Amino acid sequence: MGAAAGWDGVPLLFDPLTLRGTTFANRIWLAPMCQYSAVDGVPNDWHLVHLGARASGGFGLVIAEASAVVPEGRISPQDTGLWNDAQVTAWRRVTDFVHARGSLAGVQLAHAGRKASTYSPFAVGPDRQPGHGSVPVADGGWPTVGPSALAFPGLAAPVALSAAQIADLPGAFAAAARRALAAGFDVIELHAAHGYLLHEFLSPLSNVRTDPYGGSLENRARLLVEVTDAVRAVWPDDRPLFVRVSATDWAEGGLTVEEVTHVAKELAAHGVDLVDVSTGGNVPAEIPLGPGYQVPAARAVRAGSGLPVTAVGLITDARQAEQLLVDGAADAVLVARAALRDPHWALRAAHELAVEVDRAGWQPQYLRGTWR
Repeated sequence: MGAAAGWDGVPLLFDPLTLRGTTFANRIWLAPMCQYSAVDGVPNDWHLVHLGARASGGFGLVIAEASAVVPEGRISPQDTGLWNDAQVTAWRRVTDFVHARGSLAGVQLAHAGRKASTYSPFAVGPDRQPGHGSVPVADGGWPTVGPSALAFPGLAAPVALSAAQIADLPGAFAAAARRALAAGFDVIELHAAHGYLLHEFLSPLSNVRTDPYGGSLENRARLLVEVTDAVRAVWPDDRPLFVRVSATDWAEGGLTVEEVTHVAKELAAHGVDLVDVSTGGNVPAEIPLGPGYQVPAARAVRAGSGLPVTAVGLITDARQAEQLLVDGAADAVLVARAALRDPHWALRAAHELAVEVDRAGWQPQYLRGTWR
């Protein structure tokens, strides 16, 4: 999968990408970022404006935040979900608007595991002070679960999932995938990163089970593969399925890039079309932050698995993003915090890379604002 120039000479960032029967107008995609603004898992006007603004701003794909497949899978009580029909109806309003802007809509399906039932970054606890750690049941929280009864530092200890509870999880993800289809999403991303449940199973630092879901890498990856199979079975053949991974725990004895590359290669055989390569989140760790600090992991997973990948993490400059594609490190880029600062990051990138206005994704209402 060597990098090549765009098909008509435009920068690779603005070269369309087709996965299965779905074509993305460009390769600048909005990363899923929790907004902590839902009530009972239902998205609202905030989500419409947040995602709709980035669609208007030229992003070829906008991925909605981690949306829980069951209520107890939420990171915080303010997270979105896809476990009931009210959520489907609310999400449909968002995806219809995104599609009308010429962008595609994705959603990240998630279960937070031992990192569930936490205060949002701007929640207020019962003492009227900023909340930290696990939300007590009396304050709207709930007991958490994980592969093993090992707590994430600073959070309540989870209960280890029983074999029967594990067996229910692929069905919960599949049911959420059906709702995602009804809600109008074009892409599903399974969240197996950042210390949430599927990552917790993958990492030996959070999974010390001695049954078929623990021990060897094959066993630790078993649940992710089963969830992938269940979702792929209900997700249309012409729509892509992504998986977000943390390629390393950045900790001794933790998950490694080599292991994740092996898992990604296995996922390719189970119908995954792209791996979204992130890192960390499962245990506290010293992470060497810097521009593109996760790109080496993305490059390694791409080379070793044969799958397309996205790069994410302090990608803030158009020329930096373009060079990642030219160098063959990734097939698309996910923009996160830079997109919070500038909803029109993709339009600005098109200008900086001298892309013609009619290829950049400008909305008619905004044409008066072009740099020309």
